[in-house]
Amino acid sequence: MNWTDERVELLKKLWAEGLSASQIANQLGGVSRNAVIGKVHRLKLSGRGRASAAQPRAKKAPAASPAKSGGSRPMRTVTASVGATALAVQFDAEPVARQVLRPAADVVVPMSRNLSLIQLTERTCKWPNGDPLSEDFSFCGNEAGESGPYCGYHSRVAYQPASERRRTR
Repeated sequence: MNWTDERVELLKKLWAEGLSASQIANQLGGVSRNAVIGKVHRLKLSGRGRASAAQPRAKKAPAASPAKSGGSRPMRTVTASVGATALAVQFDAEPVARQVLRPAADVVVPMSRNLSLIQLTERTCKWPNGDPLSEDFSFCGNEAGESGPYCGYHSRVAYQPASERRRTR
């Protein structure tokens, strides 16, 4: 399939009208959705349905009933050609509420013995302190239990109960 001047102009017109790449491919015929996306990217076609990509995007207005608004259509989400990505959807999203975990009141952070790798044994906590590439890097070194490589405090930090993991999802 060759991109003739007429087909390119039709592509630009349909893109500006807000049709999807699949819809444009169907109207052009003999071309895939990916070919349309690639051509849009090579032509550097910007946002659809607006005069310039530099203009601020209007907030989505609530859809009015056609009887009250004289037949106006509700606004829709538009896509734009952005950098190396062919299409990126632009939309106004509400900020996501982040869950804040409060530390337990009775938590006591133990003093580390700051052991080097050579000083560690089977019974010492192997929790790393600091950057491994710095000279003052060390390990916790406190007494580790039978159940793992860390002391009681670092075990609670390293391993979350399954019920806590399910709650944060």
